Amino acid sequence: MEYREFGRTGMRVSALGFGGSEIRGSDVATVERLLASALDAGLNVIDTGECYGDSEELIGRAVGNRRGEYFLFTKCGHQSGLETPDWAPETIRASIDRSLKRLRTDYVDLMQLHSCSIEVLKEGSVIEELQKAKEAGKIRFLGYSGDNEAAKYAVELGVFDSLQTSVNVADQSAIDGAIPLAAARGMGIIAKRPVANVAWRYHEKPDVDYYVEYWRRLRELKFPFTERPLSEAVGVALRFTLSIPGVTTAIVGTQNPGRWQENARYVDEGALPKEEFDAIREAWRRVARPDWVGQT
Repeated sequence: MEYREFGRTGMRVSALGFGGSEIRGSDVATVERLLASALDAGLNVIDTGECYGDSEELIGRAVGNRRGEYFLFTKCGHQSGLETPDWAPETIRASIDRSLKRLRTDYVDLMQLHSCSIEVLKEGSVIEELQKAKEAGKIRFLGYSGDNEAAKYAVELGVFDSLQTSVNVADQSAIDGAIPLAAARGMGIIAKRPVANVAWRYHEKPDVDYYVEYWRRLRELKFPFTERPLSEAVGVALRFTLSIPGVTTAIVGTQNPGRWQENARYVDEGALPKEEFDAIREAWRRVARPDWVGQT
């Protein structure tokens, strides 16, 4: 497994991270096998969120006893069952405490604001609550998770240690937008949706709304690699994302415990050859429309 410096935080993170959104609703035994497989493959980043159903609780139950082996990232801001509204200071405070309890830990390495708007960032109280939690030792570093203009604004504020944003073969606007801005500030950069939900595998419009926009784009982009066997194509897509200058780690979700060894092998192959990387970028520049913005 390749490891990279996570901005200026001092954390050295695996290039491949675990995304906790897809495990919601799973049983603990399955998650134990899944995360044990990931950790054993060399992964040391687990990323989840307050609104991913029971994801935080499952992670805490499954690998709370291995807490020293991984960096733990989560998110806050949404009500997600609390009585107070999204982005209220009291929601931030309660959400952080709830996450710590669910994750069975005294602290998280990174707490990220979960895709809030520029207006919320300008108002400032959510950032103040994160800073208070940091002073209290509940979180080590502050992050922003989001896309497009809000992501740029968050980076330019200069208060965050990391940026998590969507970037992949079908979602490349951040490569010329928020990512170089964040890299220039020494921020850790987390790529979400790094394999574009493997949306090219669908011959017809997928039933999952979350996949549809990428499916539409990929039908126009017509990348030659998507015609390869699925496992090879996934490897190309993942390596493309990890070859983007500034990207520190790519968060991949799965419910298949055996998938991590496969993904780790892709990472071990190293950066995508320059010719193939450049061809994917050129296709995007030639085909992408102005409304092909980052997908949250």
